[in-house]
Amino acid sequence: MIEGIIYAFLAVSITFNLLGSFALHRFPDVYTRLHGATKCTTFGTIFAVLAVVVHAIWQIKETGNPKYLQMALHSLVALIALLLTNPTGAHAIAKAAHLSGYKPARAVVDAYERKLRGESA
Repeated sequence: MIEGIIYAFLAVSITFNLLGSFALHRFPDVYTRLHGATKCTTFGTIFAVLAVVVHAIWQIKETGNPKYLQMALHSLVALIALLLTNPTGAHAIAKAAHLSGYKPARAVVDAYERKLRGESA
């Protein structure tokens, strides 16, 4: 039963990480690529960490070995770091791309450009 849950979490993780790779390859500009890649990899990583935590809890119950608690805690700390840095990095890349003149491919209204010029929305 537990192995099935772990495999299901890993399958969801792999699926979303593959979708993120597809977004990097297929989408037309840096903004949509960032959106697709960061959303998918963040969601995929959440499920990978859930699989590790479930495995660790299962191993603690089976063996009583405290090294599995350490593995679970390290995975959760890595997840927290990813949840903080992934959107922050994507925002910084998008802002740098916009300020360097790279415009969205199919944008009708560019609210950020209006804000930079001092116009009202």
